[in-house]
Amino acid sequence: MTAATSEPLALEAKDLGWSYRKDQWAVRHCDFAVPTGRICGVVGPNGAGKSTLFGLAARLFTPSEGQLRVLGTPVSTPATPELRARVAHVTQEKPLYRTFTVADTLRLGRELNPDWDEATAQRVVELGELSPTARIGRLSGGQRSRVALALALGKRAELLLLDEPFADLDPLARHDLTGLLLAQATEHGTTVVISSHLIGELEDVVDHVVLVQSGRVRLAGELDELLDGHCLVNGLADAGRPAGSVIEWRVTGRQATGLVRTAEPEALAQEWDANRPRLEELLLAYLRNPAGAGPDSASTDRRPTTSEVAA
Repeated sequence: MTAATSEPLALEAKDLGWSYRKDQWAVRHCDFAVPTGRICGVVGPNGAGKSTLFGLAARLFTPSEGQLRVLGTPVSTPATPELRARVAHVTQEKPLYRTFTVADTLRLGRELNPDWDEATAQRVVELGELSPTARIGRLSGGQRSRVALALALGKRAELLLLDEPFADLDPLARHDLTGLLLAQATEHGTTVVISSHLIGELEDVVDHVVLVQSGRVRLAGELDELLDGHCLVNGLADAGRPAGSVIEWRVTGRQATGLVRTAEPEALAQEWDANRPRLEELLLAYLRNPAGAGPDSASTDRRPTTSEVAA
């Protein structure tokens, strides 16, 4: 963990857990922090607990243990219209009124949200060439995703929680909508928390990462800090393992390759062919090794910007 920072936080979890029945935990012992203004990618396999974290942040249910603060307010605090206006949430199911038309749906968004951004909402719909008179129930999955995103972006919330928003969209649509997200985040300082299985596409978008596996947060922090703190190494197997916390280690014949967490990547480069990993390489190494290296001695700083926690 890094030193504490006075930077305001959009999300802050401490020993967070949620149980859906006795002794059955969807997430447990989760610690992470997402500063405001970031675009944070939440990644992990199916069933890891990503949607549960989104639901907790959106106040769909309350924590069974620990604490989660959203924009500085505990989620246990009763939701007021002012608090709800600060957060927009798009679930994987994208529940919309099937009998409404596209125009009806946007009108509902306009009437329910005092800071409604009509231009942005219309832009999302128009990019998909959706007819205003088309009924939601007759739209394809990708078209419904567009309408759900139009509602979320039009709300002009401080925090966008987007759970697999691009899963139904083609590459061109993902590119266009990603551009709109980035523009809104830049112009309005919006915090965007987005889950996706498209890890390769996230690297050029996010600046913060949370890796969830088996209901635990295994890795969380600023993207550049995480990448700079790891090395992909390659060398002779009989040289022994390098110094640092070994996340993954594979030996093929006389050659050894691995991912190492280290505070001194320059020292590794003196003995090994060492390179900075890409985001996808980093995350896949952790996911392939659920019982990987444990954390170094944890700091007690109140507001870490980076935490590395092995499940």
